[in-house]
Amino acid sequence: MRIRILAPHWGSNDLPAQVFIDKVVAAGFDGIEMSLPLDAAQRDDWLRRIADAKLDLVAAQWETVFHPQFHEHRAALQALLRNACAARPLLVNSHTGKDYYSREQNEELLALADAIGREHGVPIVHEIHRSRFSGHPMLLRPYLEALPQLALTADLSHWCVACESLLDDQPQTLDLTLPRVRHIHARVGHAQGPQVPDFRAPEYAAELAAHLGWWDRIVALRRAAGAPLLTITPEFGPAPYTFNLPYTRQPVTDAWELNVAMLRLLRERYAE
Repeated sequence: MRIRILAPHWGSNDLPAQVFIDKVVAAGFDGIEMSLPLDAAQRDDWLRRIADAKLDLVAAQWETVFHPQFHEHRAALQALLRNACAARPLLVNSHTGKDYYSREQNEELLALADAIGREHGVPIVHEIHRSRFSGHPMLLRPYLEALPQLALTADLSHWCVACESLLDDQPQTLDLTLPRVRHIHARVGHAQGPQVPDFRAPEYAAELAAHLGWWDRIVALRRAAGAPLLTITPEFGPAPYTFNLPYTRQPVTDAWELNVAMLRLLRERYAE
């Protein structure tokens, strides 16, 4: 099984496209995870540059966060997923639904995504994320039981916050969840937030060990299933995910440096 490690565009959105792509290549990432512009010319320019750099692409859809009402959310999801699939990425990572929608509404959105993915021949996976249909283990569990083909992005840092724990009290839900994972967001969270200031610091050794344990299980499950590919995106983000000092608002750590450090850790850990 190939493991491809991608750079997040999140946090570098202010950089010109080629500057960012050159930075990704220089750091040694295999590809990029990003939300693609809806403007066709801008999207195609990104795709050309990514292809010229011989980088992989995971397309992200998160902009439905701006559409809290169900019917607007549904329309935006359809347009954004079709735009993402048109790029022929390895997969599309989608922020889907809301924790306050009914189960029927969220299942309608999941069915829509499934239909679009099948139409384009592109896998669409749904991110575990606060405020989405998957924002807490007990929110997600009924969907896992009802929808055997539901595929997920594991960003388990969000569940650490939702459960105020490192999920040691959630073994059964993890047993149900981890086999559904097709993409990983490799960010380390803690019981009071989705991102530790620096995962390399000794005071966060327990948090790092917990996340590595989950990722190890996912890698082993995908290898056992004969999967040809697993994608991972280190996803330490900018403020407010990265802490800022009071008054000066200077970041206490550099998110890009953390992502590159996580890339190196994952390369060594999962080397063939």
